Amino acid sequence: MLRRLSVLGQYRGLTLAALCVAALAAVPILTVFGSLADFSTRDTWAHLSSTVLPEYMLNTVVLCLGVGVGVSSIGVTTAWLTVMHDFPGRRFFEWALILPLAVPAYVMAYVYTDFLQFVGPLQSQLRDWFGWQYGDYWFPDVRTVGGAVGMFAFVFYPYVYMLARTAFLERATGAMEAGRSLGLGPWACFFRVSLPMARPAIVAGTALALMETLADFGTVSYFGVQTFTTGIYRAWFSLGDRTAAAQLSAALLSVVVLVLVLEHVSRGRARFTDTSRQQRPGAGRRLSPLAGAIACVACLLPLLFGFLLPGGLLLEMALTEGDAHFGPRFFALAGNSFTLATVAAVLGVLLAMLLAYANRLSRGPLTQGLNRVVGLGYAVPGTVIAVGVLIPVTQLDNWLADLFKTHFGLSVGLLLTGGMAALVYAYLTRFLSVALHAVDTGLGKITPSMDEAARSLGAGAWASLRRVHMPMLKGSLLTAGLMVFVDVMKELPATLVMRPFNLDTLATQAYNLASDERLAEASTAALTIVAVGLVPVIVLSGQIARQRRQRK
Repeated sequence: MLRRLSVLGQYRGLTLAALCVAALAAVPILTVFGSLADFSTRDTWAHLSSTVLPEYMLNTVVLCLGVGVGVSSIGVTTAWLTVMHDFPGRRFFEWALILPLAVPAYVMAYVYTDFLQFVGPLQSQLRDWFGWQYGDYWFPDVRTVGGAVGMFAFVFYPYVYMLARTAFLERATGAMEAGRSLGLGPWACFFRVSLPMARPAIVAGTALALMETLADFGTVSYFGVQTFTTGIYRAWFSLGDRTAAAQLSAALLSVVVLVLVLEHVSRGRARFTDTSRQQRPGAGRRLSPLAGAIACVACLLPLLFGFLLPGGLLLEMALTEGDAHFGPRFFALAGNSFTLATVAAVLGVLLAMLLAYANRLSRGPLTQGLNRVVGLGYAVPGTVIAVGVLIPVTQLDNWLADLFKTHFGLSVGLLLTGGMAALVYAYLTRFLSVALHAVDTGLGKITPSMDEAARSLGAGAWASLRRVHMPMLKGSLLTAGLMVFVDVMKELPATLVMRPFNLDTLATQAYNLASDERLAEASTAALTIVAVGLVPVIVLSGQIARQRRQRK
């Protein structure tokens, strides 16, 4: 009896700790929405409404529509081709099509701007070939809303590709066989059977891509496209109005919530289940030489424009020109990036383990609700997180400074915002859900009988976690830490807004150099970010290769 009460006490301690973590993750979001009750910024809002706010709204809507159409069309087409057909290069494209995830959108924007500008290699070569002069020809300007849509579509389509591919693998074969038995052709089977069954996965992948689009700052800022994200940054630093920045953040957050709600409503009460016994598709329908060539080109183009071309150009710039200050300065920036990413990854894994284990033990609506609150962080743009963190943390910093000054006569300065603490807090608020998903998935694979066996042998909650679950979760914990590490390395808006004056990272270095039109010098930092981003992509590629072997 005493042992049972002790275990229950530990459960309550875990739940209380999980509640504290979820509360801290919710503070930035509540701060942003709480700013709507402040009416002291009427003049600023009147100015924004009469000048730039309509442009913010229009550009944001156009970006979302364009990116939604782009990522869904590319992702669904490539997933359908690689799963249901056999053509030259299919095995290569199965895993290679996710490589664009390693390239941040703002890095791709810098590379294509250098490649496509008037003095860039492409236009210069065209003038040499045809003898053209300035004004003799028209060439599209990449630094437009359309150019931004293209950057986002080629970077974010793998979200749709991976989810749609999984849906086709799990549900397509039995439904396709049933459709063929009813006389449907390949195109009719696709549009009337497979595509509707994969709709939840496609919508979810598109929603992820749209949330990443809304969160982006580097691309739209560099292209001069005015969106809510750039407006938040301008209100904070140019107008010096933190309340107006917070209210713009609330407006952007409302758009994110609307995207999530639409994704949920689009599914309705529909359920998509393949009741056939065969869950693994065969080798795929062999395409004719002409159709196989078309399929190969259709898969090659997004890979070419999303990874091969920008990656090659970036490598060429880094090797031929690169950062003129490569050396101690570069290694200091890399050290800052790796330090921040490592600290955030370690803390993220520990907190995710706490949340996931508390949910496993209690199995109640409270812990499930807390995990959903934490999961909202990934849907919130980095700029919004930065605003939501800075306002309360700055107030806490000032209170601590006054406290130490009054009672101890010490001038401690800004303890939180003057160092890495507030920045790491913002990273955890943004990316903790990534680690939580990986850890929760790993815990779900451990049978509950293991917990019961540990308790029958006298092990408490913490002992069971340390001696039973942790050894079995090494792979999941490593994956969780790796994903947080890479996300922090690539994160630009939160770092740009919240970093102390003496703390720059590779992401901010690439942004600053590109903003000064020193694109070749920015290539060294950008290439390092891409190289680090390749690590989880390689892990995902290995998982896709294992899926293919299991299908044989």
